[in-house]
Amino acid sequence: MTGWLPVIGLVVLVGLAMWRFASLPRAAFEVVAAALLLGLAGYALQGRPDLPGAPRATRADAARVADAEIALRAKFGDRMGGAQQYLIAADGAMRAGVPAAAIGFIRRGLKDYPRDPDLWLGFGNAFVVYNEGQVSPAAMFAFRRAAEIAPLHPGPPFFMGLALAQSGRFNEARELWQQLLARSPADAPWRDELEARIAELPA
Repeated sequence: MTGWLPVIGLVVLVGLAMWRFASLPRAAFEVVAAALLLGLAGYALQGRPDLPGAPRATRADAARVADAEIALRAKFGDRMGGAQQYLIAADGAMRAGVPAAAIGFIRRGLKDYPRDPDLWLGFGNAFVVYNEGQVSPAAMFAFRRAAEIAPLHPGPPFFMGLALAQSGRFNEARELWQQLLARSPADAPWRDELEARIAELPA
């Protein structure tokens, strides 16, 4: 039973935090709650908390990618306006390990805000996390759509480059990031992050 306590505690904490702080519409909160309970049910069927720990990394460590991209997006998006509630719900779903639910939240948001570049950007990121850090046609479409709507928005080329780099397409990532760096103001809040990412790319 001891091994179950952290799992149950995490589910309860995530649910309470989203209920208390996220200000989600009732329908969105119900979907999040259902996703959390579904994850707990799956763990009950397949989990083995009594086994000794043996961490297994995915190709891009999907959980770490989710947290890192959520934090990074704060530098590139305004997180304001009516679309924010869908991004908050999607972020919570990704942190809870259900990126498919995150995709569903953002798809619903795009019905209400079809020209919100931050929603399209979040859509692309959700597909990347869903595919364990690998770029997919759906993710590329979402990033390109965000760039079409807001050509000067730094987020689409940055996160498209990040997805390409995680997929081993380093030259394409470098080209996108260098183009973004060339048009970024010297005091841009994302400039240091961008320069560091370019420097980390394999030659």
